Amino acid sequence: MTERYVFEYALVRVVPRMERGECFNAGVILYCRAHSYVAARVHLDEAKLLALDPKADVAGVRAALRGVAGVCAGGDAAGQAAGDDAGRRFRWLIAPRSTVVQPGPVHTGLTADPEAELARLLELLVY
Repeated sequence: MTERYVFEYALVRVVPRMERGECFNAGVILYCRAHSYVAARVHLDEAKLLALDPKADVAGVRAALRGVAGVCAGGDAAGQAAGDDAGRRFRWLIAPRSTVVQPGPVHTGLTADPEAELARLLELLVY
């Protein structure tokens, strides 16, 4: 049997109008400490965004989603978090915030392949 490791993940949600509380999933952030792995995959359904808010700033939401992926990637794309380890970058991204792009609750599981798990979760929960 292949060894499996604990991972944590959170959905990335888009909340176009805070006062209405409506949201939809636009990505997944996954962290696996055993592999020092943190990554995000995002997908913006522009039609859903505009259905919930016809005046939504589509370019701004796309930029915020790219920012989530950038923090996960580390390096220059991570901005102030560039020097942080994978765990700290994940914790920073899952911190509650009152913005259009927000993290959902953290969930856990076991995986032998964090990258494949991230792809599976994106397909299951976002597309």
